[in-house]
Amino acid sequence: MFGKKSSGDTTNTANPGSGGSLLGSTTIAWDDAQKQGNVMWKVPRLIRLNDNIVVREDEIAVFYRDGKVLTYFDQPNRYALTDFNAPVVGKLLKSFTGVQQQAEVYYVQKRFMDGKFGSTQPYQFTDPAFGIVNLRVFGEYRWRVSSPENFINQFVGTFSLETSDQVEGRLREQMVILIYNALGKMKSQGLKVTDLAANLMNMEQVVLASATDNFGQYGVEINKISGLTISLPDEVQKAIDTRSEMGVLGVNYMQYQAGQAVIDAAKNPSGGNLAGLGVGLGAGVGLGGAVGGQFAQGMYQQPTKACVKCGSIIPAANTFCPNCGASQAVSAPAPQAQSTNVCAKCGFALAANAKFCPNCGAPVTQPPAEDKVCPKCGTTVKASSKFCPNCGNQFS
Repeated sequence: MFGKKSSGDTTNTANPGSGGSLLGSTTIAWDDAQKQGNVMWKVPRLIRLNDNIVVREDEIAVFYRDGKVLTYFDQPNRYALTDFNAPVVGKLLKSFTGVQQQAEVYYVQKRFMDGKFGSTQPYQFTDPAFGIVNLRVFGEYRWRVSSPENFINQFVGTFSLETSDQVEGRLREQMVILIYNALGKMKSQGLKVTDLAANLMNMEQVVLASATDNFGQYGVEINKISGLTISLPDEVQKAIDTRSEMGVLGVNYMQYQAGQAVIDAAKNPSGGNLAGLGVGLGAGVGLGGAVGGQFAQGMYQQPTKACVKCGSIIPAANTFCPNCGASQAVSAPAPQAQSTNVCAKCGFALAANAKFCPNCGAPVTQPPAEDKVCPKCGTTVKASSKFCPNCGNQFS
């Protein structure tokens, strides 16, 4: 349709703007220096009869007119336009109607290109522990033109883009959309903010699997996604790091905060005796001792309670003890119940000779000799009882 291979010409110039004549020819080629970092180049003038188009191994010449691709050459050679192409080029049509159809040529590279992407607007990820977290994504991708016809029709015809920077800007936007879609799918399957770092490779594969359908319509093939990075707000990242350190140390939040307070006090020259206290307290924190929890309770004044089973100081909102795992959903003992082992008011474990509860300050009243105390819930029962009437615990 669009030309035949040329065996020779009278004019040979690499500059398409140098002219030529009907009897001569102008050779059009994509300069190697212009290819660096560019996927597409538009010949800066209309195509005329007797022009020669040079196509190299790593490029494709696409002929475009009136909003659509007419044809393209993807095999390396020199192609000459002859009088058989006049209706396409539009020279004869103008002589009869006065209307000139514009025939243009775009060069497109065949080789893979490397691009980068990054989100300009954050993705709002709803996490059960941290609430709404704004995420930003960054990474790299490798791509190439798989269908020159679709590529030119979409980017030049539909989007009116004519430079490589404009094309890559459009691809970056589409890549970020795909990653956000992958985040949404994985979140619906239970993904949490704390799981993002361990699932980056899986996310890359999810995006790569969906890239064919999304980029195929643009005539683009995505070959690889690498270096995917999801950044978190500083305060969320700090909270995740804190949780990781707690897991390594084997302590709960209260004990961790107490240990940090001791470390900060030890670094403070005016800390005085508190720095010395930190030596013993730090050991207790490292071992998960109750001393750290009591120190944190007095320092931060957070609502706490004692575990009904082991007596450890835990946050008041906890339904299970982080130290022994016991459920805290136990009915309160009767007001008149007293215990020499467990405080009847708060359930704190007491020493045998304690007269006041060290946790809540309630006075300890010794039960009658004929009664005994349930070791599980602290309820005073008859000495002959085999089961606790409050919690059902069997006495041995």
